Order: sequence, then C-alpha cells, then structure tokens
Amino acid sequence: MMICDLQHLTKQFGGDDILTDVSLFIEQHDRIGLIGRNGSGKTTLLRLIATLDSPDAGTMYQKSGLTIGYLEQLPQFDHVLTGLDVLWTAFASLVDLRHSLQRLEQQMATEIEQLDQLLERYTLATERFERQGGYLLDSKVERMINGLHLQSLLSRPFHQLSGGEQTKICLGRMLLVEPDLLILDEPTNHLDLAAVEWLESFLTSYAGAVLLVSHDRVFLDRVVTRVVELEDGHLHLYRGNYTFYVSEKERLLLEQFHAYQEQQKKIKQMKDAIRRLRQWANEASPPSEKLFRKAKSMERALERIERIKRPQLEAETPDLVFSAHGKTSQTVYRLEDVGVSFSERPLFQSVTFEVMAKDRLAIVGANGSGKSTLLHLLLGKIEPTTGLILRGPSVKIGYLSQHITFPDTDRLIDVFRSQIHVDEGTARQRLAQFLFFGPRVFLPVTALSGGERMRLMLAILVHSDLNVLVLDEPTNHLDIDSRDALEEALESFDGTLIAVSHDRYFLNRLFSKTLWLDQTIEVFHGSYEYAASKRQARSVTTNTHKSLSTGRQQKNLIQAPLTSPQLEEAIQRLEAEVALLAQQLDITQDLIKVSELFLLREQLSTRIDVLYEQLLLSE
Repeated sequence: MMICDLQHLTKQFGGDDILTDVSLFIEQHDRIGLIGRNGSGKTTLLRLIATLDSPDAGTMYQKSGLTIGYLEQLPQFDHVLTGLDVLWTAFASLVDLRHSLQRLEQQMATEIEQLDQLLERYTLATERFERQGGYLLDSKVERMINGLHLQSLLSRPFHQLSGGEQTKICLGRMLLVEPDLLILDEPTNHLDLAAVEWLESFLTSYAGAVLLVSHDRVFLDRVVTRVVELEDGHLHLYRGNYTFYVSEKERLLLEQFHAYQEQQKKIKQMKDAIRRLRQWANEASPPSEKLFRKAKSMERALERIERIKRPQLEAETPDLVFSAHGKTSQTVYRLEDVGVSFSERPLFQSVTFEVMAKDRLAIVGANGSGKSTLLHLLLGKIEPTTGLILRGPSVKIGYLSQHITFPDTDRLIDVFRSQIHVDEGTARQRLAQFLFFGPRVFLPVTALSGGERMRLMLAILVHSDLNVLVLDEPTNHLDIDSRDALEEALESFDGTLIAVSHDRYFLNRLFSKTLWLDQTIEVFHGSYEYAASKRQARSVTTNTHKSLSTGRQQKNLIQAPLTSPQLEEAIQRLEAEVALLAQQLDITQDLIKVSELFLLREQLSTRIDVLYEQLLLSE
C-alpha cells in the first residue's frame, strides 16, 4: 500500500538546482537506501519528504494520518529530564494512563462506597492500556537500551550529554515511537559495531517503512531492499540491496557507453554525408539544388536526434597515493604488560602485543572500551600507568584523527602549506588532485564541510614523509566513492597500517589482524568478520551451557501462576530469543554448535507452548 508518492519535485537554493526532477513511490513495508555524493541533495530530499520544506514545483501525496519520524535536529527537553526520562517520553500518553491506573488502584483501596464505579473505570482503563501495548512498555525500553548500548547515558541529565550522546538517545526514542515512515540520516554515526548490528536486526523486522541515508555499505546490504541514487538532481531506482546496485549500475553504465559510442559513430557518418553532399552540389555545373535539399534534410534529421549523454564511467575522486618513506624497523611497536587507569579506575591491565613492519592492524571494540586511548598510547600522547611501550627507531608516523581541527583564521591553502613546504603554485596543483579547484583553495577552513576537512587532511598525509599510518575513523564524512578511493590507496600502501573504524567493509577489505577491546585485549589473525565469528561461536557455546543450566533451575518457576499481562510479556521475550537463535543457526557452520543451538531452541519453544496453555486457561 502506498504511503508517500513524489512526482517531479524540484528545489533550488541560491539559484542553483539541487533537485530537478525527482519522483519516488514509497510503500508500507519498503526498506529504501538513499545514496549519492556529498552535496548531491540527499538531506534536501529528506526534508521535503518530512514536510519540513516545500518543493518549488511538483506534487507530493501522503497517506492520510501518516506519521513520520525524522531526527533532523536535537529536540529540546526540560533540564530535569535524564536520558532515561527522554526515552520514556516516546510513550507519554501511555505513561499518563498507567499513572491513572495507579491512582484508581489507590482509590479502590480507600473509597469503598464508590468501589463499583471505580472498578468499572479501572476495567475500561485497563482494557485500553492493554490494547495499546502498555504491559510491553518496560520490555520495549529495556530492549532499546540494551540494543543501542545506552546504559551509561540513562542517569545523566540529557542537556549535559554530548551531541553524539544526545543523538543516540533521540534515535532510541524515535525507534520506540514506531512511526509509519522512519527517515534516518546516517543512523550508524555515534554507534559502535555491536549497536549497528542490533540496529540492522531491528530495522529488517520494523513494521513500517524505512528510508535511510548511509555510506555504510554492509549496513545497506543487510537492511535495504531498494536503492535510489540521487545524481544530477534525478533519482535512479535499483530493485535490490547495495551489492545488486553496484553490479546493476556497472551493467547499465556499460550499456549506456556502448549506446553513446554507436550514436557518435552515426552522428559522424551523417556529418560526413552532409559535407560530401554539399561538396558534390557545389562541384556540379550548375550547382545541384537537389543535392543541397538532401543535405539540408539530413541536417534537420541530425538536429532531431536526442543526444545520449556521455556516461562518466569513473566518479571524480581524490587522487590518493600513499608512499612509505624509508625502511621501517622490524618491530614497529611492542607493548609489555601495559596498564592504563583514569581516576584509579583501570581501563587496561597487563596488555602485551606487538605490531610488526607492514602489519595491517584494525582496532575495534565498543564505545568507551579505550580505542582512542590505545591510539594515544601508540602516538606517545599519553603515558601508560604501568608497563612499557617500545617504538621502533625508524618509525615515521602519519596520524589522521576523527576530530579534525585547524586554526579558524587560516585559509585552506595556508593550512596545507604550513604542513607541506611548497610554493603556492605547487600547493594549488596538489590540492586540485583532492578536488579543491580554483578560488576554493582560498576559503577559510571554517567554511569547509566535514568531508572537505577530511580530504584536506588526506592531502597533507599523502605528501608527508611517513612509513606508518595511524587512522582514527578515516571513513567518517566520506561518501562511498571517496571511501573506495581511500581503500584503493591504502591497499597499495607499502608501510604499516593501524586503524580504528566502525566501517565493516573497510575493516574486512584492508586488515589481516584485528585487536578487539572488551575489558581485555584479544588479537585475532584475520579480518573483522573472522574475529567476530570466532567471538560469536565462543559466546554461543557459553550462553548455551548457561541457558541449559538455568533452564533446569527455573523449570518449576514456569509452572507458577502468572497474570495474563505477565504471561504475554514472557511469551514475547521467549519468542524474541527463539528468533535470535534462528538467526544464529543460519550463520553457524559447526555441526556441534548447530546441535546445541537446535536443542536450546526446542526447549524454548516447549516453554512457550506451556505459557500459551496457561494464558488460555487464565482467560
């Protein structure tokens, strides 16, 4: 069923065409990924769909009563509200109804003479509360807290949280509201890998429609079923996930290029024929009017041809080539029994590992696990509380921080020349390789977008004397084409590469060693996908044994009498566990683990049947 239909929308800003002819049909259960270069107009389109802006032309139809959730800017909340309070505002009407039920319960206990009237009101309110899912509120909020890893933000005043922390809370709140159309602009920003993977699972089973902008290629692959690309003010639809889009776009580009070549041949042949006809007409004695008319007729036919635009087979991307300068020490870093504590709270303890020459080491872990602290240790910005860090004598480090800051008063070209000592002409030539053309090199750095700041920093690194690259979230602010260009450059880099990233495509493509921070430090000799599968297999085995043990201990508790709402909540929770086990069964290859998972799923299914029987008897 259609919930939103855009027809030939156009939008201009400052006389520039942003959207020229945009049409899009959104159905009830769509999962649509909107992609495009930075600055192509994606946010403008989202604002139009969310009715925050109006198009200059075109029409937009929406289903009557359509609810739209779009986290464009952070809403304001009362200063007394904590992060948890903000989450609960998603259920404001139901919370008020629950308070009403509690007041009625108190009245029934004290106002005996009005018991019949109070009981009738209480029954009606209870039915309404149950019909709207009131008894599931606590489990929904708990699920959101655990999924997005919000525990550390709940007790703190919302207004004191950082922008990224407030965004996480507001994302959780919007997901709890469950609008008909969920619009997400880079939803994986500020989330760690575990939270991103949970969000993927949540969105694939979401009851409404989802329209999202993301540069996370794995996220797009796992969530969306349609991709729309915004290019030159137009939308191009691809009926599949991101991998399908890549192959289909390549096929269509090749077809368009062959059609363009064939048309160019035809145009050249017609022009040659027109030239010959005119030449023959002039050489005839007397000049031939018939040949002139034929040439004129062919010219009109040539003008009527609808010209095929020459397709751009390769997107315009920064010219990235990283070179390792000088021979690197065989051992780049050695950490021996390193510990770090803040305010007497240990972050690491007894950490020992080595980074060898030409290693490609990815550092992953939850937010707050200490990834940035570990980078600062390697860079020598902080000293360990205990232990020893040895750095190779010939190590030349190039560092890319995720928080790029430049002097506000400086121009782009001045920042570049302060790091790379060349004349202005050479600087402009090198900056043009990073898509900074003409007068843009004289812009103040305060006018640069996040993506442009990242490109400027990459331009500095490419021309620096280094043999070790340390990167902190290098794909942040980069569109997909720029990420591809960066990855290709890093693939050919002959030095040592160390990076912190939440981009799984980036991690799997480039890194052969993964260091995982999770209260302890564990090194896996493989990509992120390999490390995650090893950890998951170990976790499944541990959880299976725990579940079997606790299942035996709690067997009698299942038989205890429960109220209908409690039974429904327990059934929903167990069904969610069964669904999770089914996902694990799909990806597990080990036969022993498969049998353990299957046994656990059967036991949970039996418990669900028992609870359903109790629910039927209680009605």
